[in-house]
Amino acid sequence: MDFHKYIHAVGTGRKGNRDLSFEESEDMMRQILDQSVHSEQIAAFLLGWRLKPETTTEFRGAIAMCDSYITHQKVDNSIELGYPFDGKANNPYIFPLVAKVLEESGLNLVVVGDELTPAKGGITIKDICTNSVLGDNIHYFDREKYFNALHKLTEVRMRLGLRTGFNTIEKLPRIAQSDYAITGIFHKPYLKKYVEIFSDRYKRLALIQGNEGTPELFSKGRLWISNDGAVEEFIIDPEYYGIHYNKSWESITLEESLKQLADPSQEYRKLAVLNAAVYLFVTNKASSVDEAFDMLNG
Repeated sequence: MDFHKYIHAVGTGRKGNRDLSFEESEDMMRQILDQSVHSEQIAAFLLGWRLKPETTTEFRGAIAMCDSYITHQKVDNSIELGYPFDGKANNPYIFPLVAKVLEESGLNLVVVGDELTPAKGGITIKDICTNSVLGDNIHYFDREKYFNALHKLTEVRMRLGLRTGFNTIEKLPRIAQSDYAITGIFHKPYLKKYVEIFSDRYKRLALIQGNEGTPELFSKGRLWISNDGAVEEFIIDPEYYGIHYNKSWESITLEESLKQLADPSQEYRKLAVLNAAVYLFVTNKASSVDEAFDMLNG
C-alpha cells in the first residue's frame, strides 16, 4: 500500500487523522523495516504517529510484523527484562549484581541492547554488556544481530531526536521466548496500554515504577502483575527491608557505572537482593516479595 496513505492518516490534524487497522499497521511496519520508503517519510510518520497518538491495535500490528523479522533463541527458565534503549543517565545499572544473587535459583536474565536511541542520552545496556564480564545466567542479545532491520533505523531515529512509538515496541521483543517479563513505566496511565499490548505474549507480565524507566527498583514504587487478564498492584519500599540507598540525580559516566558494579557498596548489594526478590516473585518462584527476600537472605 502507498505509504503516503499512512502519513496522511497520522499527519493531517485532529479532524483528518484516523487510526490504522491491525493489517495496515503490519504493512506500515514492514515498509519501514525494509526501508522501502524514504527516511524523510519514516521520520514524518513516526512524528505524526506519536502526536496522534498510537493505539493498542496499531502497536500490536507493528509488533506482529517485528516478530517475523526477529531471530529468536530460546532461553529456558528465564525472565525478559525490558529496558529502554535510551539508557540510564543518572544511576548505574544493577542487573549484573542481581544475576549474581540469583545464581543458585537457576533463573536466567534476558537483556537486549543496541546503539543509543533518543531521547535521554544515557548509558545503554550495550555499553554495560560489552564492557563487563557477565554471569552465566545473563543472556545478552545485540539487536544488530537478532533484529538488524530495526537496528538499521537508529540513524534516522537519532536525526529525529525524539521519542517515538518504537520506544514502546522495542522494549519486549520476546527474543528468548521467555514465559515471564518485566519492564519499567514512568507513569501509571501507561499501565493499561502496556498490559493490552504485551500481556498475552507472556505467562506473567510485570510492570514496575523502576529507576529511569527501567525494570530496576531503586526507591519506593509500585509493581503491577498481569495474570490471566487481571492486574494486581503491590507497593515496594526498600526502607521496609532495611535498605537506605541514595539514588543520584546527577549525570553518571560509563566508567563510574562500571566502577560501582565492580565494587558495590553494602546498600547497593542489598538493593540487588531486593530486585532479585521481585524477579523471583514475578516468575512464581516465591509467593511474595517478602518470602523471596527472606529466601535470598536465608
